[in-house]
Amino acid sequence: MTPHVPDVAPRPLHIVHVVDSLEVGGLERVTVDLALAQAARGHQVRVFSITDTHGLKGELLDAGIPVIEGHKQRSLDRHTLAALRGCVREAQADIVHAHNFVPNYHAALATPGLGAAQVCTLHDMGARLQNRRLRTLFRLSLLRTPCVAMVGSQVHRQHVGSGLISPDKAHTVLNGIPVERFEHSATARSVARQQLGLADDDLVIGCVGRLVELKNHHRMIEVMPALLARHPGLKLVIIGDGVRAAALRQQIEALGLAGHVLLAGQRSDVGTLLCAFDVFALPSQTEGLSIALLEACATGLAIVATRVGGNVEIITDGESGLLVPADDNTALRDALLRLLSDRPARERLGAAARAWVRAHASATALADAYDRVYAHALGRH
Repeated sequence: MTPHVPDVAPRPLHIVHVVDSLEVGGLERVTVDLALAQAARGHQVRVFSITDTHGLKGELLDAGIPVIEGHKQRSLDRHTLAALRGCVREAQADIVHAHNFVPNYHAALATPGLGAAQVCTLHDMGARLQNRRLRTLFRLSLLRTPCVAMVGSQVHRQHVGSGLISPDKAHTVLNGIPVERFEHSATARSVARQQLGLADDDLVIGCVGRLVELKNHHRMIEVMPALLARHPGLKLVIIGDGVRAAALRQQIEALGLAGHVLLAGQRSDVGTLLCAFDVFALPSQTEGLSIALLEACATGLAIVATRVGGNVEIITDGESGLLVPADDNTALRDALLRLLSDRPARERLGAAARAWVRAHASATALADAYDRVYAHALGRH
């Protein structure tokens, strides 16, 4: 007889989240927000970072959530595995929640015999799984993982459809954010613009994301001359850092855009800076369920995003934003021009985006969903 699985997890649980690091990024942001929401519910929460880390670590420590670092020096570092095992044992963990591929196989190797149920969240479409060794290690780790959550139906369809994840283990959990953190008042807008060196009357497009090839920031820079022909005072602000920073700076200089494109670097105050923008652009080639996009929605920004991954679950084209094909500069340019020239449309789309994220992707909804996933994992375990 199949045992009854409760609808919610018993409380309080002892939870250890396992991440590669806590450096600023979408996966890391949602992990920290989930840990904070769980601690507020009375769960006992710790976060284990496989590598040395800074980034968002301070937020957890300030909230009284321990952060343990594994100091990984090499692949499958036995000292890191021992540290993770010690963390889980000391926490008397009910749940070990690994975020993406490497943390999941570390958790599977480190925790046999400790009695914890393992849960994995897949935060993206799995481009890294083209690496054969990673794919093999992750597949083996799934033997010890009774529940796998995927951040939206597109990610679910990718991994279940490919045969990577068994349907009986698969759950869909939309990412969530603390929507109350995001404000779009006239005062907040003015302060944010001062912090970015923008004038109150500037027309501004904003992007947030790691400066890597898949985020396609170079395409935003490529379309700027055409946008400036219609809106000579236009500014583009890109928040984030990464390996493409130098190449993007060279592109900006080559196109003579130094006065119009600002690479603002990595910022810890993105939530307060978003309201400086008139339009938010996400030109990525691939996405899971983008935290940056959810945050832009919560701020009430008009959005242009590519029709990839989880973007189509967040944005309804023409109702809560505009969707364009990836790697299509003409479509990207035309959608941006449409919004830059139509303030009422920006306000209408932004209001619809804000309403959607408050209803479907709050931190409360995220914590509720993982309570249910944990209940299933404990029942199966």
